[in-house]
Amino acid sequence: MPFELRFGEGDLLRCRFALSPRWETQEAVRTLQRPGRHGYHLPWLRGIRAAAAELDLRPLWLLMPVRGYTPDFLGPPPLGPATGFEEEMAAVRATDPATARAEIGRALRDTPGAYGSPLGRAMLADPARAVRELADLTEAAWRVLVEPHWPRLRALLEADLVFHSRRLAEGGLEALFNGLHPTLTWRDGTLVIDRPGQHVRELDGQGLVLMPSAFGWPEVVSGFDPPWQPTVVYPARGIAGLWGGPAARTPAALARLLGRARADVLCALEEPAATTDLARRLGLAPSTVSEHLSALRGAGLLLAHRHGHRVLYERTPLGITLATGATGTIGATGTIGQP
Repeated sequence: MPFELRFGEGDLLRCRFALSPRWETQEAVRTLQRPGRHGYHLPWLRGIRAAAAELDLRPLWLLMPVRGYTPDFLGPPPLGPATGFEEEMAAVRATDPATARAEIGRALRDTPGAYGSPLGRAMLADPARAVRELADLTEAAWRVLVEPHWPRLRALLEADLVFHSRRLAEGGLEALFNGLHPTLTWRDGTLVIDRPGQHVRELDGQGLVLMPSAFGWPEVVSGFDPPWQPTVVYPARGIAGLWGGPAARTPAALARLLGRARADVLCALEEPAATTDLARRLGLAPSTVSEHLSALRGAGLLLAHRHGHRVLYERTPLGITLATGATGTIGATGTIGQP
């Protein structure tokens, strides 16, 4: 039977998007132990291998069964789209010991032998200490595994929010939910998640948090039992370009037409991005990127959208055609012709 999240009238008004650096940290830790995910993040794995070897992640891994429950208190839904890592970790550290013990026990039971292991027994015997130590370890993992890469990850996640927010505005909740992931379907006021097991949650006016994830790719995660707000974590768009350099993908013909730097900027916008994100990715000064963005926007190749305090740029249909269909359609003279 699938998972079902059942909406009432009030819930439709309380759906929101959020980003979570703390969630990405948890999933980065999980990724280290999941070879099936490694192919999506090979450049990242090569870069963090030595530093990650200095971390003893066994307490966190013990609570991450291959199939089963991971404690919700380690990853409570963020309060908003711009919640910082420190604010999220303050919520983790404030976990009631009784809640922590119940959730730790549930996770340990999903891994054979974990409940009776010395480390498992120690967590259950002193859940308050377990919360402190798990929070300390999560913060150490953040500093080593995620924080150095957070600007790149945040840009990807924010671009996903812009894309799906526009889908919501254009097609409503049905278009939004049906476009998040193939396993998600909107059916008669219920969000159905096609996955093993059975779970029914009446939202009861709490609404739903929708959260894109890079390190959680390609899985959909849902649940978060009371008292946590119902949340669906889905794979962020654009993962294929997360760790790659866009300049190498710029067609030579497009570079002749627009100029190398300007063509690189256009091709780098596979997903919406801000000026500083592009500057960092391309190794250019922000002022230079800003000049190119203005020129491309003036030529009708880009649109700009404000997201919080940041302005994100994305390609128009003409910009997409030039950037992705340039090969074979731009002649040696730099004019557009038939293939």
